[in-house]
Amino acid sequence: MKEFSQSVWNAAVEEDWNGLLELSLLEDLGDLGDLTTLALVPADARGSAAVVARQVGIVAGIPGVQAALDAVETSLQWSPDKKDGDPIAPGERLGVISGSVQGMLAAERLVLNLLGRLSGVATLTSRYVEAIRGTKANIYDTRKTTPGWRRLEKYAVRCGGGRNHRLGLCSAVLIKDNHLAWGASGNSPSSHYTPAEAVLRARDYLNSECLHIPENERIVELEVDTLEQLKQALPSSPDIVLLDNMPPDVLLQAVAVRNEMNPGVQLEASGGVNLNTVRAIAESGVERISVGALTHSAVVLDFGLDWLDG
Repeated sequence: MKEFSQSVWNAAVEEDWNGLLELSLLEDLGDLGDLTTLALVPADARGSAAVVARQVGIVAGIPGVQAALDAVETSLQWSPDKKDGDPIAPGERLGVISGSVQGMLAAERLVLNLLGRLSGVATLTSRYVEAIRGTKANIYDTRKTTPGWRRLEKYAVRCGGGRNHRLGLCSAVLIKDNHLAWGASGNSPSSHYTPAEAVLRARDYLNSECLHIPENERIVELEVDTLEQLKQALPSSPDIVLLDNMPPDVLLQAVAVRNEMNPGVQLEASGGVNLNTVRAIAESGVERISVGALTHSAVVLDFGLDWLDG
């Protein structure tokens, strides 16, 4: 089975993280710094504080905390108690920050915002994963991500037990209705393809022009809206067929059609997926369920900074 590249904490993720740090510090500290702390806290004050969860959730973003602290004050030290993917309950520590009190107060919101956002994505993802436990389906993210956060949010999906769909338009082929409708509209008669023709043309393009992409990641996916379109497309053997906005009873029929015509093709359900509907969708027999809500509707997980005695 072909699969999209899956996110890990690597140099590309760190590069995005560092870019967000730069922008976040600029908008928060500007050229003058933390005026309140500078007015009230001596420059030589030292201390320690714990980053503490206020809610139940799944942790994500731990590998980036030290870089966030270094961006504010290089003497700050981070000692983690949790790792990414760990569950956490109210009152539990993610870790302890030690060093300059001025630096800690300046970095507090930066650290909590980044951890809260990524842990919120991981937590919501884990709820979807748990909702379909025992079925053969996997939960996938989409490209409905926060601009500038895509690699990080997709990494957080993995921390929550989900899987990554394509990173971007440059990562895999997904033939959607608008690709086919443009040719069919008369704008370009030479580009008027049937779904099956589009799959074959896309595969030829990947195999001739995209040799830099590993063969097992040269994925051609096709979106269909009806069972008839599915039947037309299956003989061309797309790697995945996306079943758009089909209710569970129609998904059941789609799985039966696929099993009869071309059982090697994976089926992905998309559209209308929420925590109330995802179980029934998974029980239809599809292998993949893509959920835009994982990233566009995740709520920030609440963390706080609590001072430690001494």
